[in-house]
Amino acid sequence: MTRWEEVDDGHGTRWRVDATFLASSWACTWGAGCPGIGDEPAPELQQGCCSVGAELLDEDEARTIAALAATLDPATFEHHRHATAHGVVREADAGGLATALVDGACVFLNRPGFAGGPGCALHLGARADGESPIDWKPAVCWQLPLRVEREAAPGGRVLATLRPWRRDDWGEGGATMHWCCTEGEGALVGDRPVIESLAAELDALVGPEVRVELRRRGVGAEPERPRDDP
Repeated sequence: MTRWEEVDDGHGTRWRVDATFLASSWACTWGAGCPGIGDEPAPELQQGCCSVGAELLDEDEARTIAALAATLDPATFEHHRHATAHGVVREADAGGLATALVDGACVFLNRPGFAGGPGCALHLGARADGESPIDWKPAVCWQLPLRVEREAAPGGRVLATLRPWRRDDWGEGGATMHWCCTEGEGALVGDRPVIESLAAELDALVGPEVRVELRRRGVGAEPERPRDDP
C-alpha cells in the first residue's frame, strides 16, 4: 500500500504527499540506459522523456524560455542555429505551447557526441552561470518525476497532492510508452531516497518546512518501494 502523509504548510495549503515514493530509491536514468518513452526502447538515442518536448505553463513561461535561449552559448547549445532561425516555442498538438522539436526531440536536447556536452542546453547554461536549473528549465522538466494536483478546500484553503507521474498523465501517448520510469523497479537505482536526492525540487514545490516535517516523521529513513495502487 502507498503511504500518504498530510502536512499543513502554514500558508493555507494542506499537502497530501506520497511518502512511499519519496522514501524510494528512484533516480533518473537518463544517459545511463534509459530506454526513453517511445513505443520501442531506444537507449542509444539518450532522449529520455525529451522526445516529446516540454509543455509550457503559459505565454509567460514561453517568453522566459525564449529569453534564456537567446543567452545560451552556441558552444553548449547544439541547435542554436535552428533556434535562432525558427524559435524555440511551438503550438502543441493538444493546444497550448511547447518547446520546439528538432529531429524527434526537444530543441534544447544536445545529442550524444555533441562537443559541448549531451543533455539539456538550459540545464548546462544554468550550471555554467552558477544558477539552479530550476530557475531556467520549463516547470514540467525540473518537476519530473513529481506531479502536483491542487483542488479547492473549505474555508478558502487548498488541498495539494504530490505524487509521481503515472502513465495516464502522459495522455493518449501514455498507453504506448515502452516504459514509465515511475512504474515498476527499473529506476529504483539511486543511492539516496527521493526526499534527499530531489530536496531542491521539493523545497520549490512544497516548501522546506513541509519537507523537513516529512523527514521528522521518518520519511526516507528506510527505503520503501512505490506501489501501483492509488
